[in-house]
Amino acid sequence: MRKIVHVDMDAFYASVEQRDNPSYRGKPLVVGGSPNQRGVVAAASYEARKFGIHSAMPSVTAIARCPELIFVRPRFNVYREISATIHTIFKRYTELVEGVALDEAYLDVTENKQNITYASTIARHIKTAILQETELTATAGVSINKFLSKMASGQNKPNGLTVILPEQAIAFVEQLPIEKFHGIGEVTAAKMHSLGIHTGAELKRRSLLELTHHFGSLGHYYYKIARAEDDRPVEPNRVRKSIGAETSFAQDLRDISQMLQELEQIAQIVEQRLEQHEMRGRTLTLKVKFSDYQQLTRSKTMLAPISELSRIFEIAKGLFESIELENRSIRLLGISLSNLDNQKQSQAIQLPLFQNAGIVF
Repeated sequence: MRKIVHVDMDAFYASVEQRDNPSYRGKPLVVGGSPNQRGVVAAASYEARKFGIHSAMPSVTAIARCPELIFVRPRFNVYREISATIHTIFKRYTELVEGVALDEAYLDVTENKQNITYASTIARHIKTAILQETELTATAGVSINKFLSKMASGQNKPNGLTVILPEQAIAFVEQLPIEKFHGIGEVTAAKMHSLGIHTGAELKRRSLLELTHHFGSLGHYYYKIARAEDDRPVEPNRVRKSIGAETSFAQDLRDISQMLQELEQIAQIVEQRLEQHEMRGRTLTLKVKFSDYQQLTRSKTMLAPISELSRIFEIAKGLFESIELENRSIRLLGISLSNLDNQKQSQAIQLPLFQNAGIVF
């Protein structure tokens, strides 16, 4: 049995902008592209979230919900620097740190450098150090596996700390609404509702055979988390194999122009994520799921890696137009880039070549 801490910065990008510009504080703000550029929200402040604004939302929708909304362009170089500072804090306690994004990480503190008995104590120390050294708040979740610690960190935001003890794990999952489960999105939750599954307890009553019948290989994951089980290790050196984004639509798309508009917005999210991780990719994969749940993918590999929105959308659009839609409606679109390389590492390599031719919590 392990002690896992999940740390999630509170509205990270937006909070950085409010920290660095006092005139933004207390006001609805989003980081992302402006509406007149057909931009997409990368992050929203808590003041903006009160209007129902969230990441990946088209900026034109966001401004319609809150006309006084402030738009700020992302400063990923600043966010990366702050993230590095936060990870330095993590490393004071353990080397087993798995960064999920610039603002989120899992820590395995079952054994820790400071021999602190309680994982919750470590989480409090980390939150205090982050506030002192970055002037930003973080929320932490503590439990026996990654799934539960992730769910715990979502219980008391912002600036919260939630502990799910081993003896509380099953009861916690059973009472949880299915749409709150990490890994169950809006469309999957709606399908579960149609099957009479509304809570963790109802999910737990379904057999593995039934879940895999309805949800394919993901049925195995749902079966385990319904029992508060998650044996995934914290992987400090996990190599990212792809970066992408996808959108499931509440109503199936039938209009081609609307499909292309959604595809362009997905491409913008992918560009943001590539910039966040300083990555480029050579293979672009388009994912399409139809209303009958039939799914197909189309891929194209380029000679040179790409990361620019114009190229991502151009290639995705070409792959999309090669598909015979046959008047079928679409419920999901996705774009991912694989065969990744790091822009800084590539530059560092290319430059010399050029110049020289019993657990307690």
